[in-house]
Amino acid sequence: MTGNRKPHLTLRQIFSMNLGFLGLQFSFGLQQGNMGPIYSFLGAEESQLPLLQLAGPITGLVIQPIVGALSDRTLSRFGRRTPYFLVGAIMCAVGLLFMPLSASITAAVAWLWILDAGNNTTMEPYRAYVADRLNPEQRQTGFLTQSAFTGLAQMLAFLTPSVLVLMGMDRDWVDENNIPYTVRTVFWVGAALSLATIVWSVLRVPELPLSAKEREWIQGQPKGAGATFREIGSAIREMPAPMRKLGIMMMFQWFAMSGYWGYVIYAIGRSVYATSDPTSAGFRQAVLTNGEMAAFYNGIAFVAAFAMVPIAKRIGAGPLHAIALVAGGISMLILPSITDKATLFVAVIGIGIAWGSIMGNPYVILSNAIPPERVGVYMGIFNMMIVIPMLVFAFIMSSINFGFVHVGLGSYNEVLGGDPRNVLRVSGVCMFLAAGAVLWVREGWKTSDALRQEPVSA
Repeated sequence: MTGNRKPHLTLRQIFSMNLGFLGLQFSFGLQQGNMGPIYSFLGAEESQLPLLQLAGPITGLVIQPIVGALSDRTLSRFGRRTPYFLVGAIMCAVGLLFMPLSASITAAVAWLWILDAGNNTTMEPYRAYVADRLNPEQRQTGFLTQSAFTGLAQMLAFLTPSVLVLMGMDRDWVDENNIPYTVRTVFWVGAALSLATIVWSVLRVPELPLSAKEREWIQGQPKGAGATFREIGSAIREMPAPMRKLGIMMMFQWFAMSGYWGYVIYAIGRSVYATSDPTSAGFRQAVLTNGEMAAFYNGIAFVAAFAMVPIAKRIGAGPLHAIALVAGGISMLILPSITDKATLFVAVIGIGIAWGSIMGNPYVILSNAIPPERVGVYMGIFNMMIVIPMLVFAFIMSSINFGFVHVGLGSYNEVLGGDPRNVLRVSGVCMFLAAGAVLWVREGWKTSDALRQEPVSA
């Protein structure tokens, strides 16, 4: 639809447009580090955790492609993507405010659904916004800047509880539901940050005005819910070959990350602190240690994402991503055998390298392979490839009875012996499989591929 050059942005402008990603990913970091423990504090069993956290995968599966298709065809005074940024940011802030006040598992689940609905409403158009705003030769910098902000945001989200303890807040100061006040404080910080950074980004680097040709194209598209779902179906049928190939890599990659995030606290609780009791001081220390580890590896991701920009331009995003995934797989395989806290930080360096690549390089490959007029819907569908592995993980690992209905295979207890360290080992193997899969995708590795595909007019 468009082959015209867009204004070249300075590095400061690229940082400003991606600052909203810092608030968004701060929220995701809070979920990764705290939702499992919150459910455990409220009485959930370890084998139930993946199913209790289905809000993220299911809202992502449903919301992201719909929002993507809608934002491709939205005409408003604020732009195509901005209305979705703002609505999602408000929902996210509300979820973060009330989550740490949950008095039951049911309440926590409800607030998580609102929080994740807001996160996913913002996330998908944010990816499309970068592709909209930048020329192909700047997209590598744009998406890897998002990756860097992801690392920085999650580093801050994971580290803040430990900082609060260092500042004098009692680690064992909990409310009547066993939820620490450190958790309550950091969630409220996240609520303010998520809303403020999104508003900053859309004010500092607003969307480009649509051209007459773009407006004509949007006005000519069918409207309504039926048209939206038909567009999603059509986009899936016409999906570019590189994107289909990326789906295999995404399955293994995100299955692995689901396992790591879901069970690393419980693994180090057993291996380092010799406890599986969520009400014990040792478990609360494991939560703080995981936060420090995650802050460290997200700091590694922040640095690695910028370091990857020239390397990706030289060898291509695909080979670089494969190397990063192998590093993450090695970390996941060795973590379960570590019994010393200090050594944990050495082990997670590979996780940081992998995470710095995961949030950037696959999107570089994707943005170089999809038509610009459908970038929103394809970004939404690509994010379905994130949540489907999470759903598969939850179904395979968990087992819950809902009345007469039994959900899940229960492999956590039946196959892995109820030991979270075995989940990390399975995750490590999956990272190696993902590395092999990404090497199958040879299209869109370098910016030059996009420049050959996307005509440029003077």
